[in-house]
Amino acid sequence: MEPFIATIAYFLISVVIVLIGLFIFENLTRKYKDMEEVEKGNTAVALSIAGKIIGICIILAFAIYNSSYIYETLIWGAFGVVLQMIAYLLFDLFTRKFSVEEQLKNNNVAVAIVSMSVSIGLAFVIGASIT
Repeated sequence: MEPFIATIAYFLISVVIVLIGLFIFENLTRKYKDMEEVEKGNTAVALSIAGKIIGICIILAFAIYNSSYIYETLIWGAFGVVLQMIAYLLFDLFTRKFSVEEQLKNNNVAVAIVSMSVSIGLAFVIGASIT
């Protein structure tokens, strides 16, 4: 495929997958709406969202590096979003002393940094497994 066309295709696919991922994450959080909190200036929620976006993009980058066909990137991108959701739910589950959602809603930046780090760190692990 012509490199410019491939770049446009991968760009569009990536934007769609990130938007779908954000939509799904938005519906996973029950205690607040992501973009409403960002509009209010909630740094913690913004950092958490940034981690998810970066995490999904890292997985997509690995998928692009290791895929011969665009449809493979779609499959790996979708799989990466699912694994990122599982990671988010596990992070919330394993922090039994407090609710991650409540802490993010209350603008707890420390929790947000850990949440962001989990998303980005696991994205590298997921991405490295793509062959």
